[in-house]
Amino acid sequence: MDTKRICVFCGSSAGADPAFAAAAKAVGDVLACRGVELVYGGGNVGLMGMLADAALKAGGRVIGVIPQSLVDRELAHRAISDLRIVSSMHERKAMMADLSDAFVALPGGYGTLEEFCEILTWAQLGLHQKPFGLLNVQQFYDSFIAQIDHAVRMKFIRPQHRDLLMTGDTIEGLLEQFATFEPLPVHKWIGRDET
Repeated sequence: MDTKRICVFCGSSAGADPAFAAAAKAVGDVLACRGVELVYGGGNVGLMGMLADAALKAGGRVIGVIPQSLVDRELAHRAISDLRIVSSMHERKAMMADLSDAFVALPGGYGTLEEFCEILTWAQLGLHQKPFGLLNVQQFYDSFIAQIDHAVRMKFIRPQHRDLLMTGDTIEGLLEQFATFEPLPVHKWIGRDET
């Protein structure tokens, strides 16, 4: 799969473990060095700012998408290659999805989880056929992955859709998985007659 732009969801905080910051910087650096454009939420704080700064430092192109309300709070990263200001969080997510060929989630809070879960749901519904993965730094996403596996056992998620969710502890490992990604032509609804 030809991946020219990757959207990265991540925290607006640096988090408690220095490994999170190191991972954000590594992602920005690796994407830039591979000629992959970074799409992200446009912020200058936390992992978001570190990610963008690392990509820029390595000579990469960075596209930030940020709502006007966050620009007004002086949270926009003014040094990035392309800052797109939108009117709402909904518009932000839609634009980030449209611009990107793949998606990665670094550690983060509600916003990161919500953005990533929406991309996951869109894949389940067949609204996109792009790869997506969790960068499971310091086992940050172990509990989330366990919850998804529980939902599979309880027949709320098809095993085939679970298999679409890639995980790795390095960005290089995730990119290798993205390179061999093949979308599954499986409908979402559990219990629907297979014909």
